[in-house]
Amino acid sequence: MTTTQSAPPPSMRLRELAFGAACAAAVRAAARLGVADALGDSPMAVEDLAAAVKTESRPLRRLLRALSCYGVFAEGPDGTFAHTDVSRLLREDDPNSLRAITLWCTEPWTWDAWPMLDEAVRTGRNVVEDLYGKEFFPYLNEDAPESADVFNRAMTTSSVQSARDVAEFLDLTGSSSVADIGGGQGHVVASLLDKYPSMHGALLDLPRVVENAVPRLLAGGDLAGRARVVPGDVRASVPVKADVYVIKNILEWDDESTARALRNVREAGGPGTRVVVIENLVDDSPSMRFSTAMDLLLLLNVGGAKHTTQSMVDRLTEAGLVIDDISPVNPYLHAFDCHVPG
Repeated sequence: MTTTQSAPPPSMRLRELAFGAACAAAVRAAARLGVADALGDSPMAVEDLAAAVKTESRPLRRLLRALSCYGVFAEGPDGTFAHTDVSRLLREDDPNSLRAITLWCTEPWTWDAWPMLDEAVRTGRNVVEDLYGKEFFPYLNEDAPESADVFNRAMTTSSVQSARDVAEFLDLTGSSSVADIGGGQGHVVASLLDKYPSMHGALLDLPRVVENAVPRLLAGGDLAGRARVVPGDVRASVPVKADVYVIKNILEWDDESTARALRNVREAGGPGTRVVVIENLVDDSPSMRFSTAMDLLLLLNVGGAKHTTQSMVDRLTEAGLVIDDISPVNPYLHAFDCHVPG
């Protein structure tokens, strides 16, 4: 049975950090084996769990014991294991499931890339092109289709979950139209149209992305009469007019691409238009470990970066936007509420 311990001394803490890959691998193994799905509401003996997920019981106990040290599953006095609030998020059927995201963050390419972080820091370049001879997304789609599928499922899961938070957070009272710029499959605009039944919305993203838009937004869907799906690249142009533009988690390119995207939105909307930029931050955030880890992963795979509050403020003001408010949306997203000056 695991017991609560006081904080380890610095030497042990560093050892634990150096072994961090073991924790990530253990979470991945539990997700791939389906342990959380097999474990019900009552504690189970390891032997029964092992039979359910088709593993040997002794190594499964070792895996669960390691995970329980991090609050993923809990070991009882009798040696059985039970769910925790964390382990339930590995279940496929949990409404807040993070199983797909867990798998995405630990896909095989990540184990190739992380050891080269020093090289990425030294050069400021991604390492994927050196590893695989091509840029990240071409590699993913052409050479690693299983990882591409995991990526798509993880992004869908993340979009659905964050869209609920964004829709709850945003007050668009008085606005008649909203455009979701670079909005992927359109979960944010769909959630906003649900919240505001008289509002019209538009989704703009790359053609290959909007081909898989939420069916509700497409012909025959219940929101189709109020929705417009537009294929395009925000860095090239924004052929959409709206009262409010929402830009969520896409301003992670190089500075010139970000500047072009913001300039295009500003010009499309015109004076008085509201622009809400929603991003993960690597400062002033209750989820710093998560956000900074994503920032480093972006450096490794595409050479991108997450923003600090100040770097986001700088990009927005340089693009000619006036910032009216900066507020947390949830533990890992912040909203920069702006307008185009008259």
